[in-house]
Amino acid sequence: MSYAKKRYFVYLAITLVVMIIPFITINENHILLLSFDKLQFHFLGVAYNVNELYVMPFLLMFLFIGIFALTSILGRIWCGWACPQTIFRVIYRDLIESTILDLRRIKNKQKDIDYSKKLNQIKKYISIILWFIITLIISSNFMLYFVPPEDFFIYIQEPFEHSFMIIFILSVALFLLYDIVFMKENFCVYVCPYSRIQSVLYDNDTKQVTYDFNRGGKIYQNGIQSIFKVNQLKNNEECTTCNACVKICPTHIDIRKGLQVECINCLECSDACSTVMGKLGKPSLINWGSTNKVLNHKKVSLFTKRNITYFISLFMCIFLAFYFSLEKEQFLVNINKTTELYKVTEDKKIVNNYILTIHNTQDELLTFDIKLQDQENFKIKRAESPTLEAGRRAKIVLIIESLNDMKYVQIKNIPIFIEVSTKEKDFKVVKKLIFSKP
Repeated sequence: MSYAKKRYFVYLAITLVVMIIPFITINENHILLLSFDKLQFHFLGVAYNVNELYVMPFLLMFLFIGIFALTSILGRIWCGWACPQTIFRVIYRDLIESTILDLRRIKNKQKDIDYSKKLNQIKKYISIILWFIITLIISSNFMLYFVPPEDFFIYIQEPFEHSFMIIFILSVALFLLYDIVFMKENFCVYVCPYSRIQSVLYDNDTKQVTYDFNRGGKIYQNGIQSIFKVNQLKNNEECTTCNACVKICPTHIDIRKGLQVECINCLECSDACSTVMGKLGKPSLINWGSTNKVLNHKKVSLFTKRNITYFISLFMCIFLAFYFSLEKEQFLVNINKTTELYKVTEDKKIVNNYILTIHNTQDELLTFDIKLQDQENFKIKRAESPTLEAGRRAKIVLIIESLNDMKYVQIKNIPIFIEVSTKEKDFKVVKKLIFSKP
């Protein structure tokens, strides 16, 4: 099976997964959702409030380290096999323009469309309309990662009341229309920063699209093309200079020059070379492999010092994310001191004032109870026991008074612990606060 067909299957699988994920829930929580409306982040069926996103830094570190590791090991496999830009271009260029409307040939991406023919102009407008419809579906699906489907389909029925969401969808759709139809692969070459950092991450063990000049011959000398078929035949050099690899390249490069930032690892050049060389009974001159494997014929190990370091770093990110996720609180409690540090009453008691914020992150009504763990030396002089509906929060004035004369206590800031629990369920949160004294 050619690399092109393999990529089409991968694209189809990725598209289905991306389209389906927003609709999958575990215990009424989504697999992946960042809700700005409800101020929640759902990950693998667990809902985190924005105030407890201590898991997010480790997930972001895993993402970036993972990109570096993936690039250093497998080159730009993301660009050719999973990047939305590449997938969208294949849908528009190979499916709509080439297969459906017959505007261009898939095997020759260098040849521009002949717009002198009126029929081709009409087909071009049809292709833009078809792609714009698809972009609306894509941008709507993208919105489902920020607005859950159960809310999205209600909001879409009242577009004027949710104008920001509609504007966002249209903006993404129009950007994709301009990007895919007019900017094309120039986005990969000139805009995307990933192509600029790839050369820093590559070494001779990195898997990449490699032209085997040991068999095919060096087509370029010092950047200048030096193709002379007779000399190649004399030197037993196998490249036929058919330029099939050049014609099919979507970023308009000649892979025989070697590694270039424009290469997106789509391997269409390898498929083209396989077709030509297959007729001669020979394997392709363009392979997906590292410099050491293809050109130097060395054995390449996955477990190099660099890769082991990447693997350890990725494992630590996942471990720390999992560890901190176990400390997820059933509801949120935040305590802030007022501007007045303390106050001494007429009977020589010390009083501290706090602002206690309680956020019910559950999906049911809860009644909260507040008490001190150290009830021998302190008491709560004032605090309400609020009843909060699902998703609601309340600010409470909390006043704590000392029971004993504390002038002989050496430290001025005494740590004490407050316990907030619920009456309906066995939920409890313990918070430390500082009690100030003269």
